[in-house]
Amino acid sequence: MNNSHYAKQIKLIIFDVDGVLTEGHIIFGQDGEALKAFHCQDGMGISLAHRAGLRTAIITGRESQIVHRRATELKIGDIHQGAADKVIALQSLMEKHSLPLEQIAYVGDDINDLPVMVQVGLPCAVANAVPEVKAAAKYIAARQGGNGGVREVIEYILKSQNVWDKIISEYMVSDRFMMTQ
Repeated sequence: MNNSHYAKQIKLIIFDVDGVLTEGHIIFGQDGEALKAFHCQDGMGISLAHRAGLRTAIITGRESQIVHRRATELKIGDIHQGAADKVIALQSLMEKHSLPLEQIAYVGDDINDLPVMVQVGLPCAVANAVPEVKAAAKYIAARQGGNGGVREVIEYILKSQNVWDKIISEYMVSDRFMMTQ
């Protein structure tokens, strides 16, 4: 599936959380907080996206302090938690950043991601996405959510934009190019 012409236009990448930035398992701690595990390669990918000048955002239906903490660590610019209607959050991001839909990518895995995916310029799915989400995607990662699928999507976008090699070269020669994973 070569849709790199869509990826070339991307300026904002939006991520769902459960099943995309995590494997989708929800484990409740003693205090009732939903615990989540994130993959460090996804974190490095998000940092590389920022290095390339791309913006990132989260739109998720659940609310979690853990998600806020991880997003803050990774310097994800916009966090929309408790989004009962993800399209409203998408519209808010479009207005805030003055971006048309063609310049936005969204990474999803389940049915509640479809209303946003059918609107953005580059809808993406992780390998564990449901069939309906994969059918709507212009790019499907071979890796699963919470296991490097986000990193794979970011690499695809950066390679399509011909900036991947430059970013890696800069990383190799710079001791001040520190990133959070």
